Amino acid sequence: MAGKTVTRADLCESVYQKVGLSRTESATLVEAVLKEITDCLERGETVKLSSFGSFVVRKKGQRVGRNPKTGKEVPISPRRVMVFKPSAILKHRINGKSVEGMADDED
Repeated sequence: MAGKTVTRADLCESVYQKVGLSRTESATLVEAVLKEITDCLERGETVKLSSFGSFVVRKKGQRVGRNPKTGKEVPISPRRVMVFKPSAILKHRINGKSVEGMADDED
């Protein structure tokens, strides 16, 4: 069930149509929000959007992996990864269930 991919341009257009800002102002607003989220994640901060979910940066330590073709062990260097955890409200909405009566803080 592959759906449509929503792009930055789609988000800008949606803001333009629903909020009433000009197209330029809508694009500026979308870019500012995305930049703020990106900057926070870069600093290792958690970004929590009520009724939507949380973006969390996690540290993964060095570990040994395996090349699937050769079976040879290779070291995987430590790195940071970003994880998205959807809120309970979002989970209910994508499954077509009612979200009435659910609190915003049920993530």
